[in-house]
Amino acid sequence: MVAARLHALHTPMTLDTIPVPKPRPNDVLVNVKACGIVPNMGNVINNWMTWFPHQPLPKFPAIFGLDPAGVVEEVGEAVINVKPGDRVYVSPLRSCGSCQACRSGHRSLCRYYTLNGYFSTSRDGQRIFDLHPYGGFSEYMTAPEYALVNIPDNLSFEQAGRFGYLGTSYGALKNAGAGPGQVGLIDGITGTLGVASTVLGLAMGLSRILGTGRDENLLKRVKALAPDRIEVMKLDDGSTGDWAKSLTGGEGVDFVISALGAKAPAATMQDSMKGVRRGGKVVVVGGVAEDLPVDVKWLMDEQVQLIGSNWFTAAQGQEMAEMVRTGTIDLSYLEHRRFPLAQVNEAISGLKDRDGGFSNYVVIP
Repeated sequence: MVAARLHALHTPMTLDTIPVPKPRPNDVLVNVKACGIVPNMGNVINNWMTWFPHQPLPKFPAIFGLDPAGVVEEVGEAVINVKPGDRVYVSPLRSCGSCQACRSGHRSLCRYYTLNGYFSTSRDGQRIFDLHPYGGFSEYMTAPEYALVNIPDNLSFEQAGRFGYLGTSYGALKNAGAGPGQVGLIDGITGTLGVASTVLGLAMGLSRILGTGRDENLLKRVKALAPDRIEVMKLDDGSTGDWAKSLTGGEGVDFVISALGAKAPAATMQDSMKGVRRGGKVVVVGGVAEDLPVDVKWLMDEQVQLIGSNWFTAAQGQEMAEMVRTGTIDLSYLEHRRFPLAQVNEAISGLKDRDGGFSNYVVIP
């Protein structure tokens, strides 16, 4: 098979011919039909070890590709609930499978938690990379049965290649306790996580969504998704917290989803936090990289929860797939930009945010 492999940082990926892997007893072999490209991929393969030296990348040569979707080609002898021909999204979340966190179903809390085809959050993550060396930038890949999400026929492989961002947003909304009748504030609503949180929040019954961003045209596009339920404000046009309070009778929103990027100033997030009501939640999903000065007495007095949210479970992915199947959520807002595997470097380096969370870059192996 052909796979795009990275042999060293700051160099292009090369198309290499390598053997098609054989699935182990609890693994499946997937014929990759599409793989989403995350906007951060260029930073990962060029600047990651400078920015986050304690979160290792796989040993080179490495096959990246975070969000693959395809068709099951072959199953291991111990696989029970998956069969050849199944259409699947392959969640990149990998863990040891035997620690207390894994046994309780919380794989993202595992010490070895690793995003296959991307990076690890553990110093010991190379062990996971050794066990699962195949990412989505290849014609075939193996994956453990526990990582699969069955996708319906009305969900295209290109749309499924966005499930990483959709699922991350869904997990954040779940952590926020989002539900019917609530009001949520999405800080960074025009980005990939922000638009996904908006679409999912509408489907989960939020009565109103308030959102902030910097691009006025993108803010208008987000509001157009549900003009009667979405209110938007351009960042720097005033205090986000005061704005949120003014639209909720002084009470504040039920929760804040901080979907701001790593380069966003912590002061922006700090301001938005003050827009939450007493007993509300602030869920961090975007990754502001600055230290956040937090008034812990305010947290105590207001009984506000500050929650870090990272990725999502395969079960939550299956819930999203069912929402697509039944028409509860509509992913037609995604504008696909397709690239053959031979153009993976051009796709990564050319990925722009001009269409914010509406554009969907995918590699088609």
